[in-house]
Amino acid sequence: MAICKILHINDATGTKSHLSTVIEYIQSGEKTEEKILIGGYNLQPEYAMKQMMETKESFGKTSGRQAYHVIISFKEGETDSDTAMAITKAFVEDYLADYESLYAVHVNTDHIHSHILFNSVSFVTGRKYHYKKNDWATYIQPVINRLCEEHGLSTIEINPNEEHTRYKEWNEHRDGPFVWSDMIKRDIDIAIAEAEDFDDFINIMRSRGYIDKQNKYLAFKAPGMSRFRRTRHLGIDYTEERIRERILVESLASYKTESLEDAERIVYSKIPRRKRTKLSPIQKKYYARLFKLGLIMRRPYSKAWQYKDEIKKFHKLQEQYLFLVDHDVKSEQDLETIKAKIDLEKKQRTSEKNRNYRNGRKCKSLFGIIHEIDDLKSAVELYQNGDSEFQHEFDRSLECEAELSKQGYSYEEVKRIEVHCKEEGKRLRKAVSDLSKEQNLLKDIIAECERMRDISHDKSIIDETNEKKLENIDKENNEKIWQPKKR
Repeated sequence: MAICKILHINDATGTKSHLSTVIEYIQSGEKTEEKILIGGYNLQPEYAMKQMMETKESFGKTSGRQAYHVIISFKEGETDSDTAMAITKAFVEDYLADYESLYAVHVNTDHIHSHILFNSVSFVTGRKYHYKKNDWATYIQPVINRLCEEHGLSTIEINPNEEHTRYKEWNEHRDGPFVWSDMIKRDIDIAIAEAEDFDDFINIMRSRGYIDKQNKYLAFKAPGMSRFRRTRHLGIDYTEERIRERILVESLASYKTESLEDAERIVYSKIPRRKRTKLSPIQKKYYARLFKLGLIMRRPYSKAWQYKDEIKKFHKLQEQYLFLVDHDVKSEQDLETIKAKIDLEKKQRTSEKNRNYRNGRKCKSLFGIIHEIDDLKSAVELYQNGDSEFQHEFDRSLECEAELSKQGYSYEEVKRIEVHCKEEGKRLRKAVSDLSKEQNLLKDIIAECERMRDISHDKSIIDETNEKKLENIDKENNEKIWQPKKR
């Protein structure tokens, strides 16, 4: 699975420093395996800046928007750098044929992702690329979905109104369930209750480590955040105007009173207790690690940014522990058995998914005919109601139905086939995706078991060495004690 986001590279100052900065960032050797994972389309990567500017100057379009920056993020653990490079290259050749493009795959993070920078001016026509609101859902993401399917990767469902929501969800999937907004909202609530006025509120937030920005909109940045977060995006109770109002009416005393008034009465009841299943040795090890990491939850919430990596690690270990429990893993031998079972099931589901995809491709022309019939329905209804201007559309609809009949199908039959292919494809993609996730979890668990085994082995060697040293020391001491004195 891969999802993309497109950014604008503007140049309001008249210099080209911002464009050159992005070019330098994309080609970073640390992120691209020493510049191996870099490519260019209609340009040479080492002369990207020069060639893009020459194109702009030749058509007299050096001002305004300079380029577009596309980021394609792949699902963690689902692909490798070579596959990501192949998909990125194919996307550039398919979607950006008339533009100079620089692209690279970055492997410096847990999830592989690629960057594409393309000139805003076409070197063929001289026209500027114009990104419209629904281009992501209409053109860009469908191309990426198709390329992912061709390479055996899962795809995402496309909703034209959810471009930014989808990318936000992807970021949360990539970074884990750690959400900055919750932390900021809690700290704002506490600061409002403690503050006497708005200036005091700002000072309290600063004392907690926040940096504030008071321009058109109030914004804060917590330690560990890369960007400011506008408070108005946190909800209607967190706009600057609403915060000023809340400072006047809210206090620590009011919070305490409200909490006591709203406290629910605790009702005790006797429930038959069940004997808890004993944990296997491997489950005990994971449970112990979860317990130790769980101690971070007791630390101050406003300092949670300090423990972001530990929180991500905690959730990852929790997933692994639940996997062990769900599959009733009692030993490392069980892991190998489950691995073989999951690998076989994924192979079968992938084969079914590819077969379903091929069947859908074979029926593509039939699907195109019923789509055309659907597009003509409103015009056909108008013609049937007496509007003769839609005679051509009515005749075309009859031709489409005749074409279906000639191939031995009716509209309803083809519609059922299309719905079946879509639903089956969606089900199989989810099944393959879930199995891939289990494979990755299992891979991490096996690696962790090997690491713990190595640590245990090293520890036993150290203990054995220390024991021998102690024996030698005792032996030497005994010899000294019982050695007869020379006369």
